[in-house]
Amino acid sequence: MMAVLEHLGLGLAVAFTLQNILFCFIGCLIGTLVGVLPGVGPVATISILLPVTLSLDPTGALIMLAGIYYGAQYGGSTTAILVNIPGEATAVVTAIDGHEMAKNGQAGLALGLAAIGSFIAGTVATVVIAALATPMTRLGLLFGPAEYFSLMIMGLVLAVVLAHGSLVKALAMIVAGVLLSCVGADMETGRERMTFDIYMLSDGIEFTVLAMGIFGFGEIFKNLADPEKRDVMRNRIGRLLPTLRELRENFGAILRGTGLGSVLGVLPGNGAILAPFASYALEKRLSDRPQDFGSGVPQAVSGPESANNAGAQTSFIPLLTLGIPPNAVMALMVGAMMIQGIVPGPQVIQNSPDLFWGLVASMWIGNLMLVVINLPLIGLWVKLLKVPYRLLFPAIVAFCCIGLFSISNDGAQVIMAGIMGLVGFALYKLQFEPAPLALGFVLGRLLEEKLRQALIISDGGMGTFVTSPLSAALLLIALGALAVAVLPSMRKSREEIFTEA
Repeated sequence: MMAVLEHLGLGLAVAFTLQNILFCFIGCLIGTLVGVLPGVGPVATISILLPVTLSLDPTGALIMLAGIYYGAQYGGSTTAILVNIPGEATAVVTAIDGHEMAKNGQAGLALGLAAIGSFIAGTVATVVIAALATPMTRLGLLFGPAEYFSLMIMGLVLAVVLAHGSLVKALAMIVAGVLLSCVGADMETGRERMTFDIYMLSDGIEFTVLAMGIFGFGEIFKNLADPEKRDVMRNRIGRLLPTLRELRENFGAILRGTGLGSVLGVLPGNGAILAPFASYALEKRLSDRPQDFGSGVPQAVSGPESANNAGAQTSFIPLLTLGIPPNAVMALMVGAMMIQGIVPGPQVIQNSPDLFWGLVASMWIGNLMLVVINLPLIGLWVKLLKVPYRLLFPAIVAFCCIGLFSISNDGAQVIMAGIMGLVGFALYKLQFEPAPLALGFVLGRLLEEKLRQALIISDGGMGTFVTSPLSAALLLIALGALAVAVLPSMRKSREEIFTEA
């Protein structure tokens, strides 16, 4: 315990510099803004801001990007409660009872419970990350190429199993992402592959181009094609702070949501997105009046919002300790770290302790800032919700193009991102989820690298992946998860997790 406190003390010393507090505030403010505005989101925003991080200090850059991620979780609840449009996928559950509370004149109470629950969950999650960081890093140091390969296979399989919608479509997106990562020069021979003699593909596809195209331009096309109707609530917001009695009534739901989110967030394959759904289902089962759910139950807001924020923060654990991104946002964080010359994995805590613990400690500071940003400025967010999307997208397009061109001073990158945007829009129309594609793309290069290293060490023997007990165990977990997921009864239950709420 003393070691955890010492590490958090080091992190707070790093995070409490004026520069890092400023980056944390900017990240939280932007995150809240993009969470509040439906159709923007943290994935597109971080994609757009990746080129900006080139000129920033690595610690400050990662603190800002992390703030955008968990800030968007806060902002998403505001839109869900006031407009009944989830600003984030994880805020879908909050909209069910949160908007009903708003219609009943309890919008302020719903927003207050969401903010307080998220702050408590964020505080607990910060301690969980600090406590698990060192043991997980030690475990990561035991991994050789074969174990890393098997871990990534398990992560990709879990991404398929936990993805919302068709298993086949999620698997197709993972495979497509891995194949796209292979475009360009072979890492050993240097020979071009899958370039089709197209010059702009000779150096491969940059992750920033793919991310900004599919998530940035793709979101713009999607929102212009299917504009959302925003029915902004015109009732009074009401009091924001709950009474002591209301806090007591919701405290159990907040703690249960925090526990669920903290556990599910660690799972590779975007387990964090399941956290609010699981919390809602749990609160409904534990309630004396489950029939009231859907008509404005406070526990149906405080529980899922706590689970949402806890899951968002603990999803940093596999990224920072093992170098494995569990979701699309963490895949972008890998890109941001690589831009700064930092290789994600167990070496980060040893080679860059200031960066590691500064980032962890900044999460608590960010959560405190978000309570201040969200509650007093609620009137401003309501006004922003009235801004039509047609006035926002030209600025987003311009920022994307400038950012892309600034990376390599090559107009071809902008053209390629535009093509990727059309691909992203086509995926949306065909109901393919693009997040697994980004995950497959980031892990594809690492998969190939670890596969080759493992085969070189074993003289080409494929048995190396099953002779190592740890590698074999990871592959068995992946195989078991895939086998269970394709069972008809399990497939039905899997969909019920998303629909029962």
